[in-house]
Amino acid sequence: PSSTSSTWASTWASASRCAASDRAAFRSTTGSPSSATSAAEKKVGSMKRRTGMPRDAATASSEIGGSTKKIGAVPADSAFAGVAGPLGIPTHIKNEGTVVCVGGGVGIACIYPIARGYKEAGNKLISIIGARSKDLLIYEKEMGAISDELIVTTDDGSHGQKGLVTDRLKEVIARGEKIGLVFSVGPTIMMKFVAATTRPHNIPTWSSLNPIMVDGTGMCGGCRVSVGGATKFACVDGPDFDAHQVDFDELMSRQRSYHTEEQCKLTGAQ
Repeated sequence: PSSTSSTWASTWASASRCAASDRAAFRSTTGSPSSATSAAEKKVGSMKRRTGMPRDAATASSEIGGSTKKIGAVPADSAFAGVAGPLGIPTHIKNEGTVVCVGGGVGIACIYPIARGYKEAGNKLISIIGARSKDLLIYEKEMGAISDELIVTTDDGSHGQKGLVTDRLKEVIARGEKIGLVFSVGPTIMMKFVAATTRPHNIPTWSSLNPIMVDGTGMCGGCRVSVGGATKFACVDGPDFDAHQVDFDELMSRQRSYHTEEQCKLTGAQ
């Protein structure tokens, strides 16, 4: 049911300890296939529950670092030795009327079960997904199957509409339709500008944050984020937060903390 490529890995992972019945809670899982992975890349991707098989999960990760390259080397239909989760607080899903779900890059894998949850709750669902290019776009078919409207973008115009997801979000808002909620998952810079786009219109906006996580229990403090001037830990208080309250600039700065170490690991430099 899955395949691997030089860029993307999608692997069915046996997760007997993650037999969560709550789809939203399960998609919050973040972890690593091995305790030997670097602290710089403990947040390795996203997970979602496989329909009808609550003990299985699909992972989607972009092979850009040491840990995700290890994930990409795992054969399809194989299993990880262990997966930690579910972590954090389940997404609170209810009928908001019209919901716009925005996913970017590997974040599309995270937004998919959230979007499906909102659709099942009776919402009109408008989905906007984007990637740098067609080769990096994932879950388009799955998102289309659950959405009342699916808008696809690529930065280079190789598929869908050329431009950024925020460009399309502005167009949706400009229609004048009452939007009850916008939910975004993707690169931090994308989520920052989604929040900036909706703030002048007073549209409630939530984002699922992706800071570095080491232990996933709130002990290390690696996933610390500032929300509304207060310190929160994404692994126990999140990962979902009111995007209009998140200090995205601080989050991006913290995400760059291990950049040098990760580059050394990839190149073999000391």
